Amino acid sequence: MAGPPRLTPQHPDPLPASSSPGGRATILDVAAAAGVSRQTVTRAMNGMSGISAATKQRVLAEAERLDYRPSRFGRGLVTGGDHQLGLVVNDLRNPYTPQLASAVFRLAAEQGWNVMLADVDLASDADRMVQALGAQTDVVIGYLGSRRERWNELLGTVPMVELDPYAEPPTAAVWIDPADAIEVLADHLVATGVRHPVVLDNSSPEHTSVRGVLMMDALQRRGYLPELVHAEHGTAECGAEETVRILARKRRLDAILAFNDVMALGVLQACRRAGVDVPGDVRVVGVDGLPLGSLVAPTLTTLAVDLDAVAREALDLALGMLSGALPRQGAAVQRTVRHSLLLRESA
Repeated sequence: MAGPPRLTPQHPDPLPASSSPGGRATILDVAAAAGVSRQTVTRAMNGMSGISAATKQRVLAEAERLDYRPSRFGRGLVTGGDHQLGLVVNDLRNPYTPQLASAVFRLAAEQGWNVMLADVDLASDADRMVQALGAQTDVVIGYLGSRRERWNELLGTVPMVELDPYAEPPTAAVWIDPADAIEVLADHLVATGVRHPVVLDNSSPEHTSVRGVLMMDALQRRGYLPELVHAEHGTAECGAEETVRILARKRRLDAILAFNDVMALGVLQACRRAGVDVPGDVRVVGVDGLPLGSLVAPTLTTLAVDLDAVAREALDLALGMLSGALPRQGAAVQRTVRHSLLLRESA
């Protein structure tokens, strides 16, 4: 069945067919479907005055039906047709976050992208920040956590790439998977004679993290009876405080597996202050592979992840979705980057 004619009362000449990459709807398609001018579509999409509420609603409905994304160039937000990438992060005070952001910024620059960053943990109104980010970008990537469904609704037609989802995502995603590296670490602990490991997790007692569950399971399958300690925050201060409590219990202990490198640095500090030798008395392991770990003494053993690879996979998915070569969800837009055991002095 033929589509609507590309001719409106405001345009005496036929409007050209969509020519955007991947056949994405253009402003002309929306104008034709809504029976208005291109200028009216611009006014409706940008909340400008000069049109009636009924016309605005009709235009927005057609834009949603056609999955229309306004051109960043047409809005005058960038020059030269560069893509705008929105990056959602959790906390720039955590050294992991700027490390990830720098990888995204560097690789995005190589592709001619501009990057806008939103730290949702430090925002007074995270929902509003994400919605504003979507209004100014072509695609959003980042850590979304339990708020991903709500933010997916707020972003509307903006493609989204979730990093390290906690469960099967409704959008494109890059999984950051420590499972294989945890197995290698568990074998290493057995080989080096560890008998009484502790898992220091960043979680509540009611909700052990996925990472904590994997560590406990790998140790238990090797005959260990590991203690699981829940820490409220994934900070160095929290890691140190919990380590002080662990050492005060006078229980047998010869290894601490921390949720991340930052907490592990706190563990090292607490051990040093308590006169506990690392790795002689207690082995210490973190997760993430931050460069910070090579600057302390002893240097930190860690489950390292290549953040350049994470950024590369996310940007590749973003480009594929924007061009129309990839769908917005499903197995075709699922990628995985795995950790690897990086042995240093602390273990």
